[in-house]
Order: sequence, then C-alpha cells, then structure tokens
Amino acid sequence: MQTKLAPEFFGTPEGREAEAILRKCVHCGFCTATCPTYQLLGDELDGPRGRIYLIKQVLEGEMPTRDTQLHLDRCLTCRNCETTCPSGVQYGRLVDIGREVVERRVPRPADEARERRWLRQGLSSPLFGPAMRLGQSVRGFLPARLQAKVPPRRDPGAWPKRQHARKVLLLEGCVQPSMAPNINSATARVLDAAGIQCVLARGQGCCGAVKFHLADAEGGRAQMRANIDAWWPHVSAGSVEAIVVNASGCGVMVKDYGHLLKDDARYADKAAQVSALARDVCELLPDIVPTLAPRVKAPAGALAWHAPCTLQHGQRLGPTLEQQLRALGFDLRPAATEPHLCCGSAGTYSVLQPELSTRLRDRKLGHLLGERQADRPSAVLSANIGCITHLQSGTDVPVRHWIELLDEALQKQ
Repeated sequence: MQTKLAPEFFGTPEGREAEAILRKCVHCGFCTATCPTYQLLGDELDGPRGRIYLIKQVLEGEMPTRDTQLHLDRCLTCRNCETTCPSGVQYGRLVDIGREVVERRVPRPADEARERRWLRQGLSSPLFGPAMRLGQSVRGFLPARLQAKVPPRRDPGAWPKRQHARKVLLLEGCVQPSMAPNINSATARVLDAAGIQCVLARGQGCCGAVKFHLADAEGGRAQMRANIDAWWPHVSAGSVEAIVVNASGCGVMVKDYGHLLKDDARYADKAAQVSALARDVCELLPDIVPTLAPRVKAPAGALAWHAPCTLQHGQRLGPTLEQQLRALGFDLRPAATEPHLCCGSAGTYSVLQPELSTRLRDRKLGHLLGERQADRPSAVLSANIGCITHLQSGTDVPVRHWIELLDEALQKQ
C-alpha cells in the first residue's frame, strides 16, 4: 500500500512505524473473514482493512471525525487478523498508533471521556481492591449488570513457603488479586510442586495495557517503567529464570515492552531483557509436566477450553496448553466452531461496547457449551481474568483459570 505521510508525522517514531506497517498491506481482505466485528456488523469500516484505510487517511493529513473514532473504538484488538494475514501486517500496533492520533484530535462527549478516564485511572489504582471488596460485600443488592463485573469473594488458599533454587518473578496484576486472588496463589502452588519458587517484587503494578489501549500511551509506558524498576534487581542479579504472567492479556503486553520502549534511552536495553524473560505460565508446562504427572489426579468429565485472543493470536501459544493438559489426563475440548473468534471481553471493551461484547460472549458460549444439556462440560477453562469474568457473566457453568484446576488436581493426591 502506497503512503505519503503528512509533514507532522514524517520522520517521527510513530510515523515511521505506521508507514512500514501500512506498506505491508496488500488489501487482500483475508482479515475480514476472521474479524469478529466485521462478522457481526458486515461493514468494511468495522473490519481491519477498512480501519487500516481510515488510519492511513489520518496519517496522510485528513481530519478524523467521530465516525473515524467510532470504527476504531469498535476494534477489539484481538489480533485474529494478524494470524490470518499473509503479508505479516502488524495491525495491533497500527491501531494503537491510530487511536492515539485520533484521540488527540477528536473531542469525546463529556460522559464518554469521563468513563474512559475512570477506567484508565481506576482499574490500576490502589483503591481498586477496597472498592472491589466493598462491591463483593453488597453484591446481592447490585443491579445485574454490576453483579456481572463483581465476582463473589473467594479464599485464595495458602501461599507456599518452601525455598527453591529455581526462582521466577510473578506479575501480580492490577485487578486479578482483588477479583480472583486464587489464580496467583494456585500458580505459586503448582510451580512449588515442580520445585520452582514464585517471587513477588515490591513496587510492581499494572502491566500498562489498560492505559496504553485507551490511547494513553505515555501513561502505559510509565507503568511499564515502574515494573521494570521493580523487577530489575532480580533480573540484573540473574536470580530468576523467567518473569511469569498468568493473565494472557498482561503477558502479551510485557512481551512487547522491548518494542514499546525501544526509543527510551534509559529503559530500552532493560525492557528488551524483561521481554525476553517474559513467559506465560503455560510455557513452563513442557518443563514441569514430567515432574507433576505422577501427582496429578485429573478431574473426570469434559472441560471446555477457551483460548484467549491474547494467548492464541497475541502470543501464538494456543496449542501448547491443550497438549500439555491432555498429557496430564484432562479432557480438554475447544469450541467446535469458531475457536479463533474473540469472546468479547478485550480488556475494557465489555464496558465501553456492551452490546457488541454481549453478542460475542453469547456466540462464544454457544459454541463452548453446545446445545444439549447432556453434553455440557463441567467447567469452562481459560487463561485470562478478563475473559473468565466476561464469560462467567453469561452462564451458570463455572468459568475458571486452568491453573486453578491443575492446582486442585495436585491437592487431591
């Protein structure tokens, strides 16, 4: 695709990156076939190819409008299009650039701007935990829409106390410790059983994804730098072999630190090292499954498997987990139809685009659970707190992180 950037973007880091991405696109349209919003709306501008044209026009000097903003807002950033693109177009990076440019030029209505500001600041705030606990204490009195965002309080269980020579850093996350604290403690227990100790670095926080994907790139980068500072004493000392992330949405972001901070003279090298060490917890399974296998008592019955977009398209790790859990005796079954399509969670998307998000959720649950009650799985497993919470809001079938079930299978010995 030929481009001619406007003078204000020519030679800038964002302009150079966007131009390189745009020139890879041959506008073949393969991406539209796997785009969730195009599937629902059938509008060229609500598919990757159309959004690429919109971003191209803005970078070439055309003034964006509220319609431009709307079509970019509707994108889930699921990156399914990247998986199917024959030209290797890095659409996810391009849409982040486009959103930030449009955000600077197109004012939002006051209520919309306020909602986005609350999401950017509130989800990673130290006050989120107390607010969630308050919501859980009055959950039964909340409207149904709010109840769906406030999971019941759960006991995280004991954190292992044994010391091991093998150590990894564990990203706690911003919302997960309050919404589903058992995911982190289950991760620590599973790795402890394999002789690996989880270290929690003081000062770490949100991975930066929420702010970055809500067009606050600098706010997101500030959170990335804070995490690097928290992890660096362990990384520089060589005392940890990996930085483990058990929320796939956070994992894809941490793995991108090296790219997103490449122009930061102080942090570029550190960010590259952090990204090289980042691992989704499922990437440790090939190493630890032989140790765990004699101790695992897999649950009986079928378990539906939902691979988050950030795992299968962002990190390209879909089959890894399925293969390893099956080797441990889990009867894991992905959706028979459209396993590649997004569930509609997509970070803050379920809050900002509730109608589209709910349609995608119900479509995904239909494929995961099937039509016959007799064939229903005992649980739905996933690998991202956002997907888990979103899917659970549409079904009575338990939706859980796979590491929780593996932890329980080990505890039954």
